[in-house]
Amino acid sequence: MPEPIQPTDADAQQQPADEVAPETTETSDDAAPAVAEPSGEAVPDTAQTATDAPVAGQEPAADPAVPAKPAAPAADLEAPAAKPVAPAADPEAPAAQSAAPAEAEAPAAEAEAPAAAEAPAPAPAEGPSMGETVIERGLGRVDAAGTVAVKDGETWRVVGQFPDATPEEALAYFERKFAELEGQVRLLEQRIRGGANAKDVAKAASHLHDAVGNASAVGDTASLLTRLDALRGELGQLEAEQQAASKAELDAAIAERTRVVESIEQLAAGDLADVQWKQMMQKVDLLFADWQRLQKDGPRVPKGQADALWKRFRDARSTLETARRKFFAELDASHKDVRARKQALVEQAQALAPKGADGIPAYRALLDQWKAAGRAGRKVDDALWAQFKEAGDVLFEAKSEQVAVDNEEYTANLVAKRELLDEAAPILEMKDRAAARDALIGIQQRWDEIGRVPREALREVEDRMRKIETHVRELDEQHWKSHNPERKARSEGLAGQLEDAIEKLEGELAAAKDAKRKAEIEAELETKRSWLQVVAAAG
Repeated sequence: MPEPIQPTDADAQQQPADEVAPETTETSDDAAPAVAEPSGEAVPDTAQTATDAPVAGQEPAADPAVPAKPAAPAADLEAPAAKPVAPAADPEAPAAQSAAPAEAEAPAAEAEAPAAAEAPAPAPAEGPSMGETVIERGLGRVDAAGTVAVKDGETWRVVGQFPDATPEEALAYFERKFAELEGQVRLLEQRIRGGANAKDVAKAASHLHDAVGNASAVGDTASLLTRLDALRGELGQLEAEQQAASKAELDAAIAERTRVVESIEQLAAGDLADVQWKQMMQKVDLLFADWQRLQKDGPRVPKGQADALWKRFRDARSTLETARRKFFAELDASHKDVRARKQALVEQAQALAPKGADGIPAYRALLDQWKAAGRAGRKVDDALWAQFKEAGDVLFEAKSEQVAVDNEEYTANLVAKRELLDEAAPILEMKDRAAARDALIGIQQRWDEIGRVPREALREVEDRMRKIETHVRELDEQHWKSHNPERKARSEGLAGQLEDAIEKLEGELAAAKDAKRKAEIEAELETKRSWLQVVAAAG
């Protein structure tokens, strides 16, 4: 497709951001000026003088005295472009034409070409002007030469030329340029609705506003500028809202980090002499994980505040680490001391093995020392305790063997004592103190003569014997109470006093007339009679 001529009016002097202005070339009498690419790409300087490099496939003009015919100048364009035509001297040799249209921004008159023999330089020509309109569509029109204009208000402005193409293609090209700009405006509007960063959108909107104002395109650029102005108006409020939201988010992030710092500082300020360090360090690890999460997922905190909070966190954690290391250093020293003492106790317990069962009392004393020695660490304690217990097991096994031997001997004694207890059972039914005592004395003498019984049966026979002895002792106590002269005299004297008091109260009751007085006398009589019964029972 042929390349279009770029805009040549004053608005086209500043290219959009996506286009690169081509270089200006020098032309000779027969060479055509360079023309910009339609897509905004730079066109290299390919034009040469007719004497140095004629266009391939074409012959130079036969009559150098006839100058090239420049294109008609356009009054409203500042950047002229010359479009050469074939000289009249040789109708079979067409004039050389450029491979691309002329650049709108570089006037041909500014490029001086070496003078050809007897050939005057062509007159400077301005940008293309509109010929007779071939197609008019919307705000654009195009003539037969491919020159395209757009309607600005009530006037028509030439935006560029697309030669060697159909008018439809020329107009469509510049309409597409407008569609691209409209798409960029729509994209910015969508970014605002999507909550994009207002500053970034404002910067892009400013650049796009300049591009639309200088656009070489066919369309309602005024409406695009209006939309951009409205968009830029919204950006002020959006930026304020985003700044407020960002500040609130930052304040919340700082508050969260401060909470984490204060939590670990509170741990560091506690009583570190009595701490379960495993649980303590688990809390510290959780707080550090919170700090990392806030640092990774939260907003960026200003360096000064972030450094100050981190320093507080680090200092508190350092305090805890120092206390923990000190605790375990002291614990290790204590464990070494306890381990040495328990090792000595193990050796003493092992030395008791030759004594057998007789070494058990000494072993129990060593066991008390073991309990008071403290802890030497779980693994060390378990290992030392296994040795200490093994030494004790030797002693108790010896005792068990001795008890087994004794039980064989004591089994016959158990049978004899059970028979003796059966014989002594009638004593429990005796009321005669003297007879019961005499019978018990004989039983006790025979009891001692029988000897020891197996340990497991000792409680049984001892309880039965103790029951008989208790019965005889109660008979002695009852006899003593009833035959004690002093107690008997006290009982008789008190009984006489109570009888006299009862007799007197009975006389008063018979003579009493007042009902209240009678009730008082009857109550006192009841009390005296109760006391008399108690005294009589004791006597």
